[in-house]
Amino acid sequence: MRHQDTGEAGEAGWMPRVPPATETRQGPALVALATAQFVVVLSTSIVNVALPAVSGGLGLSAGALSWVVNAYVLAFGALLLPGGRFADLFGRLRMFVAGTTVFALASLAAGLAPNAAALIAARAAQGVGAALLAPAALALVLLIFPPGPVPGGGAGMTRGAALGVWGAVSGAGGAAGVILGGVLTEWYGWRAVYLVVVPLAAASLGATLLLVPADRPTGGGLDLVGAITSTAGLTAVVYALTARQPLAAAAGLVLLAAFADRQRRARTPLVPPRLLRTGRVAAANLAMTLLGAVWVGLFYFLPLYQQQVLGYSALAAGLTQLPLALTVVAASTLAPRLPGRAGLAAALTALTLGLGWLALARTDGTFAVDLLGPSVLVGAGLGVAFVRLTTLATDGVPAADSGLAGGLVNTTRQIGGALGLALLTAAAPAAADYRTAFAATAVIAVLTTAAVLTTLSSPTHHTRRNRS
Repeated sequence: MRHQDTGEAGEAGWMPRVPPATETRQGPALVALATAQFVVVLSTSIVNVALPAVSGGLGLSAGALSWVVNAYVLAFGALLLPGGRFADLFGRLRMFVAGTTVFALASLAAGLAPNAAALIAARAAQGVGAALLAPAALALVLLIFPPGPVPGGGAGMTRGAALGVWGAVSGAGGAAGVILGGVLTEWYGWRAVYLVVVPLAAASLGATLLLVPADRPTGGGLDLVGAITSTAGLTAVVYALTARQPLAAAAGLVLLAAFADRQRRARTPLVPPRLLRTGRVAAANLAMTLLGAVWVGLFYFLPLYQQQVLGYSALAAGLTQLPLALTVVAASTLAPRLPGRAGLAAALTALTLGLGWLALARTDGTFAVDLLGPSVLVGAGLGVAFVRLTTLATDGVPAADSGLAGGLVNTTRQIGGALGLALLTAAAPAAADYRTAFAATAVIAVLTTAAVLTTLSSPTHHTRRNRS
């Protein structure tokens, strides 16, 4: 039976089919989908500890080395909005399967890359696959766990709890990537950090196909002009920041302005204006953009500081980030139980203090004095902030737009990461400039806190749509 939408569900007029708890084993399905999210985030951070080894093995310059990270982050972020829309239009499960397949094959290609150009191209292809699978996975979670109390008053998991697990897995993926990257690089070489992703992605794909029923696509159209202008504009801006090309920056800004204008006029816009008027979607995504810059910048510069300044091995660099990883997981798990805006502001304050502490780290620093304390503060801040902002960015969104909302929040995090890394590597091009890099991330964290306190200061009106 179809489920009719009673509100702003989009042009199709029908809600996607929501698998009931009796049809979908919610817990195992969440594990399968969260594994995909873990692998996507893992692939952002797992390469960071291996960067010195990659540079030595393939002869990359400092500028080219940053593109090993940015090719993935940029392709991922720039294509997430079309990816989220594809999920809504053609089916979340279908796009999840397509994206995970591309992602796994690209990971294999990266692990076998014979030169720098092939590696960077494979990383970009990984980003394309991630852009298809990530919003589809989050949209499937939102469909499997509808808002409100557990139906029938049972002991199942609520949507808030499911998003808490999702945030914990996302945070763990970022932190665990550094640890796993260190172990694999030390024992098996840098190629292993890409090859390990292949069986993980395959396992998530197989389990999801077994556990998650196919959803009904919403139909409708795709704003192809909007997809092209947004992707080209974001790519041009990030390239301009990385290569210091003012003409590319100007072209990128013009394209992004054209994209914004297009969204107001298009019949089927890539980012419907109604979505940004829903709940706190716009404010949460603004904050997520800034937080993404902090996240990617931290996990890029911290391993470089550990290895190139403190002289740690890849394995030691990974293992000494275990407190950071565990704190991120613990904080993400606790985040749904914390007060909303106050808890988020406290988390961002802890993040800022931790980054400021790192900015004071010495060239002859020790783990106990210079890394342990900041790691705990930063991990607590990131864990809570990611969960709270993801919840705010998807709260109150009609089910027909769930894929788009998932794509948008992932887009802002990844694009924030790409822009942040481009700015930070321009400001601190060498590992010796680590103090500048950490201080800059602390400033961005301050801006994130200010954005939260101003744009989320007053509860905005939510319209809870009837999803039955």
